[in-house]
Amino acid sequence: MFWIAFFASILTSWWWLYSMSLSMNMDLLGRMSMSHSISSMDMSKEPLSDMNMSKEPTSNMNMSTEMSSMKQMAGKMSMDNSMTHFLPLVGMWAVMMAAMMLPTMVPTLRSYEDLMVSANGTRVGWLGVLLGYSIVWILFAVIISVTQIGLLYLDVVDMMGKAKSLWLSAALLIAAGAFQFTRAKEVCHGICHSPMSYFIGHWKAGFVGGVKMGLSLGVFCVGCCWLFMILGFAGGVMNFLWMGLATIMMVLEKLPQLGHFLVKPFGILLILSGPSIIIFTQI
Repeated sequence: MFWIAFFASILTSWWWLYSMSLSMNMDLLGRMSMSHSISSMDMSKEPLSDMNMSKEPTSNMNMSTEMSSMKQMAGKMSMDNSMTHFLPLVGMWAVMMAAMMLPTMVPTLRSYEDLMVSANGTRVGWLGVLLGYSIVWILFAVIISVTQIGLLYLDVVDMMGKAKSLWLSAALLIAAGAFQFTRAKEVCHGICHSPMSYFIGHWKAGFVGGVKMGLSLGVFCVGCCWLFMILGFAGGVMNFLWMGLATIMMVLEKLPQLGHFLVKPFGILLILSGPSIIIFTQI
């Protein structure tokens, strides 16, 4: 029951983000869709005589142009409200945190569930861990929303939250890759990767104890993954390709039997991606 609700919330978050992108006329790469522009180019399908090509085509084109403009304005108004205003932007990032980060918490919740059998873990404690973890990521959503609005007003990113400079995008990829080799990453990943060890060493019973452990685990998780989230500014924060790849990488990193072997290869991949986007755009 609890696991069904957990995974349903993840799927709902992804569905909400997709619906939001459609409402803003965006494609899966977080770019404004051009389909409405193409539709505005459609001409009347009725045959035209050579002697009557002035008034009706012009009227049809004007109507198509007006309809296209209305669609663009509706999409832009939705985008303005969601991408440039603080509260809607925090909401968007919070849902994005749920979509991307809750899947990475499965090993942690499974570890706590094991302690419900062998120790004094309880279901309310399980919920407390989940709540504490979520609170930390919501706070991170607030911080990154403030950052995005600041970068927008400084003209560093566009309305989609994507860096205007290709060099900045490359630098973010290189920085994210380099972070994979740091001591901070090693410490934070060690906690996220081995939640059972953390529970054994920092056990607190009950709902309040679960919340406290969830808060602590959430801080380590942010320390481990924050640069993956910052990469949204390299590809666009509503870029589903970025969201999907980042989610897969973070989930794989936290698999108990596999994660330690992937941290540095992922770092190398990210570092190489930096100059690669510069080179490929010049070809």
